[in-house]
Amino acid sequence: MSIRARRNNGFQNVDLQTLSYYIGLVVVGWMMIIAATAKGNDFGELSSEATKQGFFIIISFVLIVGISFIEWKFWRTFSYIFYALSILSLIAVLIIGKKVSGATSWFSIGGFSLQPSEFAKFATCLAMASFLSSYNANLKIFKSQFIAFGLITIPIILILLQPDAGSAIVFTSFLILFYRLGLSENFYIVSLTMTALFIIALIYQPYYVVLGFMLLGAGIFVYNIKNERRKWAIGLALMIIGTVVGLYFFHPYYREIFVANFLLIPILSFNLWRNGRKELVKLLLPLIIFGGTFAYGANFAFNNILKPHQQSRINVWLNPSKAPSDAIYNLRQSKLTIGSGELSGKGFLQGTRTKLDFVPEQSTDFIFCTVGEEQGFIGVFGIIVLYLLFLYRITVIAERQRSDFSRNYAYGVAGILFFHFFINIGMTMGLVMIIGIPLPFISYGGSSLLAFSLMIGVLLKLDSNRFSI
Repeated sequence: MSIRARRNNGFQNVDLQTLSYYIGLVVVGWMMIIAATAKGNDFGELSSEATKQGFFIIISFVLIVGISFIEWKFWRTFSYIFYALSILSLIAVLIIGKKVSGATSWFSIGGFSLQPSEFAKFATCLAMASFLSSYNANLKIFKSQFIAFGLITIPIILILLQPDAGSAIVFTSFLILFYRLGLSENFYIVSLTMTALFIIALIYQPYYVVLGFMLLGAGIFVYNIKNERRKWAIGLALMIIGTVVGLYFFHPYYREIFVANFLLIPILSFNLWRNGRKELVKLLLPLIIFGGTFAYGANFAFNNILKPHQQSRINVWLNPSKAPSDAIYNLRQSKLTIGSGELSGKGFLQGTRTKLDFVPEQSTDFIFCTVGEEQGFIGVFGIIVLYLLFLYRITVIAERQRSDFSRNYAYGVAGILFFHFFINIGMTMGLVMIIGIPLPFISYGGSSLLAFSLMIGVLLKLDSNRFSI
């Protein structure tokens, strides 16, 4: 078959498996919105939210059909224009936008609201795919790294100004695409280490973290001492000192003991240096100093830079005992609601906790609670499996593309969907911090549904033309 003959418009060569996953999630989402907003047991009595979502579902289906008749090259040709328009919309919303729940994130148009940050994800995905598929783009060189990170940093800053940290953090999902294209593994190792250290520093006091680094460093130093007698002698001394520190840890002067023991590190460093282990000292000593400094910096930033509501959200996740009772209410009710469904759930429109509004924002950010209560573990498991199959299929589509642009775009879409899926479900169960982002295709919201449908529509179009590229 000739290349020209394989070019198509409409639904020729469309990946029906991906399309069926999309339709399945949208239909399930609409049913759950009906369940979350219905006050009675009559399916025919639709709430305004369910009616609006039904309207946006129709528009989304029409949008996907319309995209199927647009030439695939259109999306790459105008990718940077879409990106520029999205940036302008993020600037405009700060000036003339409508404030909802403390964030100026919406345009109010008639009886509907439009959230530009949702469409900015799609536009950034197009621009990123276009740039990284250009002939001179190489994530192993600094120039390409600078441009790529710049493309995601601009919308992140503008969205944080709204402020909407939840939508902003989703843009870090492009790191999945960067990894696929060869960004150094060291970047991810350092980033994950710093993230873990930041979390640990918020759970425990900074001096505990520094003490941990000191003991770890001392252990490594001792292990690398060549003289066996000296190794055992110093190791025994450290065990004794560690026991003393443990016994006096809550003594009024434990800080002084802690500082005194800090002198062990330079002594051990000098010993290794003298015995020819200079490279080990050059590696471990800065690491210990940086780790301690970062721990104190993280604690300072938490107490002096973050706003009270941001501190409350982090405490709900990491230190529930320190969180205000009203801040932890959502998470507690979310867990109770999901757990109340047990194995098979209470049945469609039979969720008592849903009807009594125990969980705020249950049709949007906490829609997963409705799934848990009414459909139980079976329904929850089914939704998770459906999402995972959907994500897996997108990666299959990505790998079979002949065009670098199409492949990069597919991985960008997969990353965005995965972040939304993981964070939204994780926050309803207390696994991640509550940051307020929708569950794709399930949560109520016209902007979210249209933006994700736009992503999937373009993905299906690019894939259906893979033979002509």
